[in-house]
Amino acid sequence: MDPSDQKHFTLTDYVIFAVLLAASLTIGLYHALSGGRQRTTREFLMADRSMRCLPVSLSLIASFQSAVAIIGVPAEIYNHGTQYWFIGCAYVLGLLIPAHVFIPVLYRLQISSAYQYLELRFSKAVRICGTLTFIFQMVIYMGVCVYTPAFALNAVTGFEIWGTVLVTGLVCILYTTLGGLKAVIWTDVFQTVVMFAGQLAVVVVGVQQTGGVSEVWRKVQEGNRISGLDLNPDPTERHTFWTLGVGGVFLMLSLYGVNQAQVQRYLSSRTEREAVRSCYMVFPALQLALALSCMMGLVMFARYCGKDHSDRLSGSSDAMVIYFVMDMLQGLPGLPGLFVACLFSAALSTISSAFNSLATVTMEDLIKPNFPAMTEARATLLSKALASSYGLLCLAMAYLTHLMGDSVLQVALKIFGMVGGPILGLFCLGMFFPWANATGALAGLGAGLTVAFWVGIGSIVTRSSTTSPLPPACRVVLLSDNMTTAVQMGLGNVTLSQPSGLRRFYSLSYMWYSAFNCFTVILTGLIISFLTGPMKEEDVTPGTVYPLLGTLLCFLPERLKKKLCCVTPLGHTPAAQQSPPQHKESNGRAVLQEETQTFLPVVEYETAV
Repeated sequence: MDPSDQKHFTLTDYVIFAVLLAASLTIGLYHALSGGRQRTTREFLMADRSMRCLPVSLSLIASFQSAVAIIGVPAEIYNHGTQYWFIGCAYVLGLLIPAHVFIPVLYRLQISSAYQYLELRFSKAVRICGTLTFIFQMVIYMGVCVYTPAFALNAVTGFEIWGTVLVTGLVCILYTTLGGLKAVIWTDVFQTVVMFAGQLAVVVVGVQQTGGVSEVWRKVQEGNRISGLDLNPDPTERHTFWTLGVGGVFLMLSLYGVNQAQVQRYLSSRTEREAVRSCYMVFPALQLALALSCMMGLVMFARYCGKDHSDRLSGSSDAMVIYFVMDMLQGLPGLPGLFVACLFSAALSTISSAFNSLATVTMEDLIKPNFPAMTEARATLLSKALASSYGLLCLAMAYLTHLMGDSVLQVALKIFGMVGGPILGLFCLGMFFPWANATGALAGLGAGLTVAFWVGIGSIVTRSSTTSPLPPACRVVLLSDNMTTAVQMGLGNVTLSQPSGLRRFYSLSYMWYSAFNCFTVILTGLIISFLTGPMKEEDVTPGTVYPLLGTLLCFLPERLKKKLCCVTPLGHTPAAQQSPPQHKESNGRAVLQEETQTFLPVVEYETAV
């Protein structure tokens, strides 16, 4: 970017940005020096299972509302209109299903890692494969989250990009390592408030400087940026109601249902009821965050429609968002710093969640089972070392992120679709299909990941090099009847080239990745399970199957339902009569299974809560 066009921070902006970093560190130090001082893995990784629903819900929001969303969604609306807003429809089922299916099953097992469930349900090999898949997913995603705000800020203000990456990463490593999950959750609470404040300030000031609400509305209407309900069923269309409203449900389930970063927050709640409430409380806040991001994109369009800034911003629409913010708030000391604090709050909250969840799954799924005699003090120290190591790895991944060509929003959602979809399929296979066995689960996961990378890499390789798009026009030209007829006659003999064969397969909308890969895992897993001998009813660990099929197939005779293993042996000891046992450090499935038998069976959930 031309240095003459770069915006600059005032002293007030620097102070506000420094206060954000200092406050995050202070929260980490407070939790490092208070309570149990993070001396046990239970406190460091699970916050002593003592968190209430409000901080947990805010932390869930902060983990999802990353800098990728704050920059990527306005850029998407600016370039393509409000069609993306329909993803808000997916939030309904995307949060209801985790609240009433995944949380009850996982919480009652009293596990620390979501992937312990896979060993209880299938085998240790499935657990290890699930854990390694999650680690791969989060390490890549962390690089995107750290690099995104640093790159955008560098493009507009000239901040040294790797200096910004290092400061963000090191601050996050410090408070995550010092304060554990409690520090992560409470910094998320603080950072969520900063995020909403920063976005709201930009929208309010932007509307005022663009000429008011009526002027913004006139320009976005004339520019055809208000999208209607697109019911085109073509799965290769990038964004339609079906890709966003239906495909988005599976994306949400992979995030809020089985992703360790979110599951760990549910499991840190005081009670199951608090965990379910926190999931409900996320819904209105996510809708508010989506609305603010979309409104920011519309105001940005009203401000810059018809103007080409690609020469200043190296063609990056993501950097365009930062340019817009700095342009709008330049004469208001403190507000540019507030938005940058908002942006980095989103980045810090997401990567701190990733550090902690990665340390948890590595400790619980890969190290403890192989070193059962490890002392609690050594395990806690190793957990902190793991959190720091993943932080440094995150900085290395940030260096590779700039090689990706898509918008940051699309890159992030592709990652979750390609890797999160197969993980979701693995959990669904275990929870909803009692006859699925470990061989089927491993084959399904392998098939799901293979197809995911086949489609994902194919879409990148076959993506034709396109010229830079023209800047969005402020007005859509309406043709007269005669001109329309002439255009139609002129185009009559022209056949638009549509991708065919494998190219069409590779053109699948990235919003369908999660659903497509999830069903690939389930179908492959069921077929292999039947071929290798389905799991018998007595072999299914109590509490690991949600009775979905038993409810859906209620019209079948009991003998056939029993043959299909629709009813699994579940304990019948009421939860109210027993106090939840402490999780035992063991590498054996038998001990884990023994613990789960004391918990309220999933089938009794509606009558007990």
